[in-house]
Amino acid sequence: MSVSEFTQADYAVIGRDYADLKEAARKRCANQAELDVVQKAFDFANEAHKGVRRRSGEPYILHPIAVAKIVVSNIGLGYKSIAAALLHDVVEDTDYTVDDIRNLFGEKIASLVDGLTKIKTVLDNEDKAKQKSIQAENFKRILLTLNDDVRVVLIKLADRLHNCRTIEFMPEYKRDKILSETMFIFIPLAHRLGLYEVKSEMEDIWLRYKEPEVFNDITAKINRNINDKEKEIDEFILPISNALKTAGFNFEIKKRVKTPYSIWHKMVTKNITFDQIYDLYAVRIIFTPDESATESERDQCYHVFSIITGIYRYKSDRIRDWVKHPKNNGYEALHCTVMSHSGIWIEVQIRTKRMNDIAEKGIAAHWAYKKDGFVGENDSEMDKWISKVKEILVDPDVNALELLDIIHNDLTASEIFVFTPKGDQKSIQKGATALDFAYSIHTEIGNRAIAAKVNMKLVPLSYELRTGDQVEIITAENEKPKREWLKFLQTRKARGIVLDYFKGERQESIRVGKKMVEEQLNAIGRKPDEATISAMLDGYEIFERSADELYFRVGLGLLKLNNLDEIVKTGDVRTGKPRPWNFGWFKGKDKEKKDSYVIGDVNDTKHKYVIANCCNPIPGDSVVGFLASDGTITVHKKTCSVANSIAAKHGDRIVVPEWEGAVPDSSFLVRLSLKGFDRLGIINEISRYISLVMSVNIRRFYLGTEEGVFEGYIDLYVHDKDDLEKLIKKLNKIEGIQSVVRSDL
Repeated sequence: MSVSEFTQADYAVIGRDYADLKEAARKRCANQAELDVVQKAFDFANEAHKGVRRRSGEPYILHPIAVAKIVVSNIGLGYKSIAAALLHDVVEDTDYTVDDIRNLFGEKIASLVDGLTKIKTVLDNEDKAKQKSIQAENFKRILLTLNDDVRVVLIKLADRLHNCRTIEFMPEYKRDKILSETMFIFIPLAHRLGLYEVKSEMEDIWLRYKEPEVFNDITAKINRNINDKEKEIDEFILPISNALKTAGFNFEIKKRVKTPYSIWHKMVTKNITFDQIYDLYAVRIIFTPDESATESERDQCYHVFSIITGIYRYKSDRIRDWVKHPKNNGYEALHCTVMSHSGIWIEVQIRTKRMNDIAEKGIAAHWAYKKDGFVGENDSEMDKWISKVKEILVDPDVNALELLDIIHNDLTASEIFVFTPKGDQKSIQKGATALDFAYSIHTEIGNRAIAAKVNMKLVPLSYELRTGDQVEIITAENEKPKREWLKFLQTRKARGIVLDYFKGERQESIRVGKKMVEEQLNAIGRKPDEATISAMLDGYEIFERSADELYFRVGLGLLKLNNLDEIVKTGDVRTGKPRPWNFGWFKGKDKEKKDSYVIGDVNDTKHKYVIANCCNPIPGDSVVGFLASDGTITVHKKTCSVANSIAAKHGDRIVVPEWEGAVPDSSFLVRLSLKGFDRLGIINEISRYISLVMSVNIRRFYLGTEEGVFEGYIDLYVHDKDDLEKLIKKLNKIEGIQSVVRSDL
């Protein structure tokens, strides 16, 4: 930020943007008195930020105005939230205090501003060890507002969205921190709170800066497809529209195309190409239920479904009934994928007006409908999740960094539905075991469990549950928890109960663990001195800075001392055994940081780098680096989930390496996944082309064939990304090959 006199042009832009906000606020405010509060907040913030500019050079006040616009237009919050959004940076960036806000605007607006200020403090300073206990309490305190005043978190999401929109003006190292935080914390949070528009925009911005070439390529393909298919989509909609009119429905139909991020994510997770995404287009039908009809709101959705499937053939395995079983963020809709008469698959989403409001504005609309007296079977799903988060937050043993991991895992965990012996439906985390289910029912049932019956068949407690399973827990009066349970329990609640049970034996576990650590350190010629233990605490991500905690986890069997030699050497290697390289392919650039890096420079004896095994970047990939205290830089692809997790929690370690170009004598291992039609000699043709024509070394080659179709992968060594892309292009031209895509090893 900088300070300078505003020009007439600046004041004109401020006036224009505020006029837009005021118009949006006027529609949301109940009366003139509420609108007056918004005006007062703008006047105060405008004066407080007078003369201050953002990195982009624009007046700073434009940021709070933009955040307030998102708050009212995208999320649908009222005047207090609009005022808090306008004021949200005043306490952080000026001499005014929360008490000043309280005196001028009252307790509620002041508490919202206070909460927003503390969230920013936590995110900006979470890496400073001396502040950890304060951060933990602040972060818990803020997220606890999910339970009694979710508006703090909703306004913070609006703030983060606008920061993402203007992220181009940030230096690259800070951009990577913000984007990683956004993917690790804010995107899952927006999803859980039902803010799909906010979530989708954040995802697209993340992809645009993490993989710009991929983003631009997918966007161009989407635009070409829209131009080609526009007429076909309109022809698809026409008979549906006519049929719904004939049936007497009051409705509107909207056209939608998958977002670049959702397409990219599907391509990566399913190892497919753009052309293999068959549900690229979606049609959304939003209708107002007939309150005088004998059919319920849900039944009227099914009625619309029957009309559509009477016109078009539908794909039975692509029906998603979130009307009967809403998502845990409150989302309700009926989705089906049907074949148009012109031969393209189109997803149809069926929603009532109420369902659409909740889908677009999330929890704010959900609670608004509850206050209006609308009661549905699943109204409490979102409230249950918020209560579950509160249980985590009030745990006195959880510190700030652990809290981020727990909240993130809880936000991203998928759920499955299982049944009790009496037929009652229960939701539980995907991947949960029969023992997790036992603990979800009652602590004593879990503690005394000896086995389970799933679908009437006897299974061990470690059995992984699947949607639709009927589960009965078998208990014994004298049974008690066992240490080995910790090896397969998946849910935080169950693991916490078992760990608490063994806390009485903590000192014995510490003694055993200390002996094990000393023996393994001795085997690699190390001593358990302060520096070594500190490196182990960092490397194994034990954020409670205590040697006893390390020994306790080892003694209890929770922590295996994998990669011990690497960890005590680098202090920052997170996963696998990274490969050390010493070439000048990277060059760290950071105009705002004092240090610069020319990694591999013969004159630079301070730094070396390792390529992370979790994502295996190659020259040409967009990459991010993490600088350890000993000068080691671990290099990840920017889209790597491990890198996003580290960057979200350790933003001060980010460096921005840059590929200097391929090195002829070096090669990198990558995997290509292939699909196609089998024919005589195709394997020989593929391998001959790779080895002889491209002179590429094959490490592993696996293809499986079934009923004339083959699928498999090739692990091979390439010099750089250009090399790889040429190879993919050439392989795609071989007769019978349908797709060749790079995938994870």
